[in-house]
Amino acid sequence: MLYVVAWPVLAEADDVALRRLRAQYHPTQADMIGPHFTLVFGVPLEHEVALRAALEAVERRPFWFMIDRIVRNDLHLFAEPSDGAAELTELYETLNSVPGTIPFQPHITLGLFSHAAEAEQVARIVGRQHLPIRGRIAELALLRLEGERVDTLATRRLAA
Repeated sequence: MLYVVAWPVLAEADDVALRRLRAQYHPTQADMIGPHFTLVFGVPLEHEVALRAALEAVERRPFWFMIDRIVRNDLHLFAEPSDGAAELTELYETLNSVPGTIPFQPHITLGLFSHAAEAEQVARIVGRQHLPIRGRIAELALLRLEGERVDTLATRRLAA
C-alpha cells in the first residue's frame, strides 16, 4: 500500500515526547514510522505513478502548525492541530483525486487502546503535560508499506 505523509519539524523536546507517547501507546506503528500527518491513506501500488506526479505538482510554501488538543476517537488517541489544519487539509485535497469516505481531520496518531476509558484518561494527561506543540511542515514523502517495512519512494520539499 502507498501513503503520503507530511513530516513535522519539531523542537527536540516535542519530538521526543511524541515518539515516547507513540512507543508507549502505539508500539506496532512507532517502530515503523515516527510522528507524521498522513495525507494519503493506503492506496494500491498501481497508483504510484499518479501519486508521484501529484506530489511533484504540489506548490506550497513550508508552513507552521500548532497542536493544541488531544482527542479520543473511539479507541484511538490523536494530536490535532488548529493552526496549520487548513493547509494540511488543502494538501490532502490536492493529493487525493477521490475524497475518502471519512471526512479528513489532520492528526498525528498517538495511540490505540483496548478500552475507550483508558484512551480518555491518557488524552487528559497528555493534554496537560505536553500541549501546545508547535512545528513546521517543510517536506512530504511518498511511502510504500509492505508488511512491517516502510520504504520512502519519493520526497517533495515545500518551496521556500
